[in-house]
Amino acid sequence: MTAVNIFWDPSGDELDSLGNKKLLRVTDGDTVHISTSIRMLGIDTPEKNYYGKPSKYDADLDQLAGWMQSGQAPVDDGLAQYLHPKLAGGQAGTLQESHGNQASAMLTQLTQDRLSREERTKRKLYVKIAKPPFDRNMRLLAYVAPYYSPSERKLLTYDQRASFNYLMVQSGWAATFTIYPNIPAYEDLVMVRQAAREAIDQQRGAWGDSQMLTGYEFRMCVKLFQVTKKVINGKKLSKRERSGWTTRYCADMTTRKVYYPQDYYKVAPCDRIFMWSADVNEAVSAMNLLPE
Repeated sequence: MTAVNIFWDPSGDELDSLGNKKLLRVTDGDTVHISTSIRMLGIDTPEKNYYGKPSKYDADLDQLAGWMQSGQAPVDDGLAQYLHPKLAGGQAGTLQESHGNQASAMLTQLTQDRLSREERTKRKLYVKIAKPPFDRNMRLLAYVAPYYSPSERKLLTYDQRASFNYLMVQSGWAATFTIYPNIPAYEDLVMVRQAAREAIDQQRGAWGDSQMLTGYEFRMCVKLFQVTKKVINGKKLSKRERSGWTTRYCADMTTRKVYYPQDYYKVAPCDRIFMWSADVNEAVSAMNLLPE
């Protein structure tokens, strides 16, 4: 519990309940109520859909493994060695899809269980949004939990009133996916790291399969295949195009060391804090990071 060496105390905005931007009702002349999709903050689950079913990428990712082995892919040797066994064999996409379906089923079950009341009514949601509040796909970024009154919260443990973000990590069906500057407060960061560490060590959920790819690794490998295919076909690519399949730097929250994008695998999955390249200088200063 004491391994985290990054202190963070973020501010956040709270919403009462924000249910695809469908008009629900009008309450006065300048106020409408809508529903919208929420991207649960700080976690990443295997892909259930990624421009179609992930299983359609089986052959592509198997071919990518061969290109890595022959040195034709524009990827560092260390990362290639790490990824190769997860891609070879022609089942990487199928496994991702299977894990994605199971992750979706887990979240469905968690919401059913945690939002149900004894009197057969449904609890409202507690939503705490990020800054900035929307991702590149204009989904709201937020922590989502059952809403409990102040008197109820006094009688509940952290696990009993935990966010669905945390519970998905705890189940092993979500990897932590902390991206600067949306870093939890120190105590929450320690607890979610501990939950992720235990899920990995106890091989819960997707971590029970040694060939698993996190959602962000799967998406990265699909992009790497597409870049490598262009290289193999003789298309001239700029340095930026050749490396554009991975652009997030990675810091280890236990050592404060920062790694180049292709070295993220050197950090344990539960200890990773990612940074977009445009944010690296600011993040290094804000979190007092050290170069590896």
